[in-house]
Amino acid sequence: MRSSVPRREFCLFAVAFALLAATQAVAEPSCPEAALRRIDLQATRVAMFHERPITIVALGSSSTAGTGATAPGKTYPEQLAATLRAAWPHALVTVLNEGVGGQMIDTVLGRIDSDVLAMEPTLVIWQAGTNEAMRGMDPALFAAALDEGVRRILESGADVVLMDNQIAPRIPDDRTAEYDGIIARVAERRHIGLFSRTGLMREWLSAGPSAAAMIGTDGLHHTDLGYACVAAALGQAIVAASAKGVPVAGVRTK
Repeated sequence: MRSSVPRREFCLFAVAFALLAATQAVAEPSCPEAALRRIDLQATRVAMFHERPITIVALGSSSTAGTGATAPGKTYPEQLAATLRAAWPHALVTVLNEGVGGQMIDTVLGRIDSDVLAMEPTLVIWQAGTNEAMRGMDPALFAAALDEGVRRILESGADVVLMDNQIAPRIPDDRTAEYDGIIARVAERRHIGLFSRTGLMREWLSAGPSAAAMIGTDGLHHTDLGYACVAAALGQAIVAASAKGVPVAGVRTK
């Protein structure tokens, strides 16, 4: 059947549609460039090398649960899963979101057996420090609980990556620095990965988009873009750390 739309008008429509699509693509915000985060993931490398299923548990509070995201698929764990599945099309990757909004570290510690170890994870990404900083938890108690939790996860044979605070108007910088320092020291002592959102967001602020694009109107939680950019940076780090050749057995510090 011959089209009723004249060829000239059809071509003009096609050009207009292409220009509109290009304009929308340009207008769509994207993640600013940031340096690759370097972490060591021995258990994940072993699983990749032997083509075993990879289970990642995202542990934490509201930043992990996804408060502020417009849909469940916009949380960082869901977007991380999509990133890893695209990078590893032949691998069986599961990312479990075990974030519970508002929880302090002592409560999170109490559910490590049921929500983490019972899942037999390859990798645990533990986001911590925000609620403790905002509520003024004793730093010594925070440090002890975090170290104990990391010790228990490491004894299961899983990799651990600690994630520190976001930069947000409702989190005082001085408190953030103290708890971020504790997280960094635990990561160093236990020889595990540190994924610093604080450092990442400093790079974002210097490169753009503005902080307003990454933090929502509540002045605390990420926007969809913020979660997407966290997931992208974390996914790049995990993929890079899992592609360093044949894994070599090592000894962890318990």
